[in-house]
Order: sequence, then structure tokens, then C-alpha cells
Amino acid sequence: MRLALVGYGRMGRTIAALAKARGHEVALVVDEAENAGGEALARESLSGIQAAFEFTTPAAAPQNLLRLAEAGVPTVCGTTGWDAELPRISAVVRERAGALVHAANFSVGVHLFLRTAREMARRFAGHSTFDAFILEEHHAQKLDAPSGTALTLQQLAAAADPARRFPITSVRAGAIPGIHTLTYDGPHDTVALTHTARSREGFAAGALLAAEWLPGRKGVFTFESVLFGDDS
Repeated sequence: MRLALVGYGRMGRTIAALAKARGHEVALVVDEAENAGGEALARESLSGIQAAFEFTTPAAAPQNLLRLAEAGVPTVCGTTGWDAELPRISAVVRERAGALVHAANFSVGVHLFLRTAREMARRFAGHSTFDAFILEEHHAQKLDAPSGTALTLQQLAAAADPARRFPITSVRAGAIPGIHTLTYDGPHDTVALTHTARSREGFAAGALLAAEWLPGRKGVFTFESVLFGDDS
């Protein structure tokens, strides 16, 4: 596949290395500094691109996604913090018969963790002696807090156990790729479920899997669509 990278930070560079190792061509790299208002994403520069990766910032992502949708480029977006713009962008993607996969996290392990956490919350429902809480830890450069994954975890747990609050504590320090923990603490014992990312390669592998899944598809999807065939 001929790929475009919109954003060339640590995730962009990791995706580029993995894509090349898997036989794909990185035909276009657009750094944030040269792409004010999405200006670098013109139809001419995107000609022949079969899939794009958008990993930038919450402020830049909406305009980038609109430009990519208008150019008809299937896109994988891992930027978080732009959820308020999703309905508008989804409408453009569908109007142009395009394709978009968006997710707060492209780790396969994280999505299995989230499904396990949902079942855990269902099992703890009604056991009021336990307090529940979420701790998420990321590197000091991560812009959004709480993380998109922590918010997803909170939503899934609350849906399974509506009577309980799931407050989130965020830590931004060092070079932590990402740690998410759902904990139930009672008077006599503690139960915790944790996902720890050891490197960015896991996120890059999932993003590339999503790009390889996109050809021939139209619409707006989550990574759960890629992994499980649904958005449940």
C-alpha cells in the first residue's frame, strides 16, 4: 500500500518503520509544522495514496480529517481529544463515500482489556463494600488528560454498573507509554485489572492492521470493528 503519515512524532516514526518492514511504501510524510490548517493535504499531494495515518494534536486533527475525507483518502486516526467534532467529520466521510477508523488506542491488548474490564464491572455490580476507581499513567508529553482510553474504560464500566462511580486519576510523567488500571478496593481485599504498554510498537501494529483492513470499505468505524466485527 502507498501510505501517508500526517504527523511525524514518535508514533508517526514508529508506524513508518513498521510499515516499511511489512512491505508498504510511505509515499508522503506531512509534519505538523508544514501543515497549518491542513494546507499540505491537497488533492495533488494525496494522489495515489491508499491510506493515511493521522496522529497529530486535538487542535489539528479535525481539519486534517476533513481534508483527507474531501480528498477521498481512507484514514486511520489515533489522535484523541476531538470527539466533539466527530459528528461533523463523520457526515463528510459518508457524504464522500470515504472511510475512517478512529480509536483512542490501537493496541489489540487494550481492546481485550476493555472487554475484560466490562465483564469485571458487571461481576462487581451490587457489591457496595468495594470502591472503584481508574488510574491512568502516560509520558509527560501527552497532551490530553484523562486519556481517551481511560474515558472509554470509565464509560464501559459505568454502563455495566450504573450505580457506581468510576473516578479517574491521571499521571503525566517521564516516558511511560501507557498504563491503565481498574481497581476495586474493599475493607478486606483489593482486585485490580491492569494493562501496561511496553512500547509504541503495539499501537503502531494495530494502526497498520486497521489501514490494511480499510480497502473496499466505506463508513466510519472504531478499532473494535476491525478486531471484532462490531462496535459493541
